[in-house]
Amino acid sequence: MTVLLDRPVAVAAEPRVKAAGAPRDPFIDLLRVLGMALIVVQHWTIPVLSYDGLRLTTGNALATPGVWVVTWLSQVMPLVFFAGGAANAINFGRSAADAPRWVAARLRRLTWPLLPLAAVWIPLPHVLLSFGVPEQPLEVGARLTGQLLWFLAVYLIAVVATPYALRLHERHGWRVPAALAAGAIVTDVVRFSAGFEPVGYLNVVFVWLAVHQLGFFYAERRLRHAWALAAGGFGAAALLVAYGPYPGSMIGLPGAEVSNMAPPTLAMLAVGAGQIGLATLLRPWLVRLSTEREPGAESGSLRDQRSPVRARPLGTARLLAWAGPRVMTVYLWHMPALFAVTGVVVVLLGIDTPAPGSAFWWAGLPLWFGMLCLVMWPLMKVFARFETPPALPYGTSGWSGTLAASALAGGGVLTLTVGGFAPGGGPFLAVLAVLGGLLMTAPRARG
Repeated sequence: MTVLLDRPVAVAAEPRVKAAGAPRDPFIDLLRVLGMALIVVQHWTIPVLSYDGLRLTTGNALATPGVWVVTWLSQVMPLVFFAGGAANAINFGRSAADAPRWVAARLRRLTWPLLPLAAVWIPLPHVLLSFGVPEQPLEVGARLTGQLLWFLAVYLIAVVATPYALRLHERHGWRVPAALAAGAIVTDVVRFSAGFEPVGYLNVVFVWLAVHQLGFFYAERRLRHAWALAAGGFGAAALLVAYGPYPGSMIGLPGAEVSNMAPPTLAMLAVGAGQIGLATLLRPWLVRLSTEREPGAESGSLRDQRSPVRARPLGTARLLAWAGPRVMTVYLWHMPALFAVTGVVVVLLGIDTPAPGSAFWWAGLPLWFGMLCLVMWPLMKVFARFETPPALPYGTSGWSGTLAASALAGGGVLTLTVGGFAPGGGPFLAVLAVLGGLLMTAPRARG
């Protein structure tokens, strides 16, 4: 799979991407919000749930034959990492802080919203168990809430690597994502030829950092030949699925021997390249959609007196401006909202999910989404305030302290990803690690 890009720019001692465009890129903002919306819709629609009085059984609506092709567009994590790479490059390029302070600030921004989630979920299973809530369904919800944090753990790696990755980008340009793609190829060859599954987790770095690296090229407006990237990516994915050991679905399915997500595979990287090319092709239309303005009310300014009709953002732009600062809150809390509705509808009332694609399934979707939104709305109202960490007089820190803080916080997030918030000491220790990482970036007294 070949990525067609321009030649790299000159080497800089402190790499700072010169990003073109407005202070905020509406295309990147739209990818982030649209990506999160698709993640929520997917997580809310694909569970097939049933309860027999003892155990909650979870299936996947995408396991329906032929439906897997939808995941080539609905599995938007490659686009989320691509948008993150572009945003990190732009933010770092415009930041006056040095690399360690920039990483520390991003660390605080990513992990601070996790604290209220932990404050709720560490005691919640114990409280609900004392009220007689069935243990097995509760454990399923507690574990899955933590498993969703895998993205945060991997994205922390990408953030810490950004200053180094930008330096490699400055020196070697397209060779960096090419080398990461080669690493993904070697990893899959070893994994499938030797049958050694753990080696596949190397692709957590190779695959996700490759698409993150492509975001640097977009930040410099140097991502060219989007049609070739789209055709080559999707075409390579089709060949890999047809002739390789890869399943067609880009989401793990129950009973499948291989998942393209856990760990990510070369097929996922190919689909990611196709998605990035397709999104770049659609960029002019998407930017117009998110920036067009409509006639509005009059304004008292001198400029508006000369032109008495003031422009207001269209509904899409207003929605984008409202949703952008709430993306992390939605990501962290949309699954707890799902578990709350599941607990009432499936466990308490005994109403199982209809057969996916059936008339009852389609008819019930509006009611299902309505209940989920009804639960999600107060969660957003309460917890969106934690999107931004406290603005304190943070002191300076070198790379050693910043890397130690990142390792501590990342280790805590990874522990929650593996074990979730199931009752026990693991979640408590994991949150202590995250909190310790945050405290290491706290303001320091000047001697």
